[in-house]
Amino acid sequence: MEFVAVSGEGTVFTYTVAYQQFHPDVPTPFVIALVELNEQRGLRVVANIVDCDPSAVACGMPVRVRFEQHDSVFVPVFSPA
Repeated sequence: MEFVAVSGEGTVFTYTVAYQQFHPDVPTPFVIALVELNEQRGLRVVANIVDCDPSAVACGMPVRVRFEQHDSVFVPVFSPA
């Protein structure tokens, strides 16, 4: 195995909309998705979908990664491409 850079582009494979608030800093509803990256079939990442109304998310929707900073940690999230 080796680390290889990827484009950060992919499609929503499947998703769920969360209505239960688990942390006071994360407003509901929010989307948790399994995103399949373009580089390899079956290469999937779990992440939030942002900058999109939850009702607009759909399987097969093209998305692009961006990173949100939370203190000293950068978290990958995806937004519509």
